[in-house]
Amino acid sequence: MYAHIHGNLFRQLQGLKLLDSLLNEEFSGLTGRRLDEVATLEFSIHELMRQLFVERRKLGKVMNGIRVSQYAEMLPEEQRLEIMDLVRQLDKTEQKCARQSSLNAELVFGLLDQGQQLLDFMHSRIVPPKAGLYGTKGEVLHPRPEAAVISGRL
Repeated sequence: MYAHIHGNLFRQLQGLKLLDSLLNEEFSGLTGRRLDEVATLEFSIHELMRQLFVERRKLGKVMNGIRVSQYAEMLPEEQRLEIMDLVRQLDKTEQKCARQSSLNAELVFGLLDQGQQLLDFMHSRIVPPKAGLYGTKGEVLHPRPEAAVISGRL
C-alpha cells in the first residue's frame, strides 16, 4: 500500500512540475504573441490536467476518505518523512502553478480587451456616420432606429 501511495504522489509531483513548465512556456508564448504555439500548449495543459485529476481520484479511492497526512502518521519514521516531504512539495508546486495560471489568465484577458477595443475602434472608423436628411418641408428628419417591432400607423 505504501508503494502505491508513494508512487501516486510522486507521479502527481512530476506532473505538476511539467504543468509548471508548460504554464511558463504558455506565458512566454502569450507575451511573444505566438498564438499557434499557445494553442498547442493549451491542448497539452488540458490533457495533463485530466491525467492529474485521474491520479488524484485514484488516490482518493485507495485512501477511503483518510487524509494522506493521517496515513503518514501511522507509518515508520523514514516512510512518514518521505510521504510528508512529497505532500509538501506537491503543495508548493501546486501553489506555484496556480499563481502562474492566474498570471496567464490576466494576460489573456488583457489581450482580449485590447483586441476588442481595437476592433471597436476600427468598426467605428469604417461605418459612415448617420447624416441628417431633409424632409419635404425643409426640416431635418431624424431617421428611425433600424430595428423596430411595429412600424406604420394603426
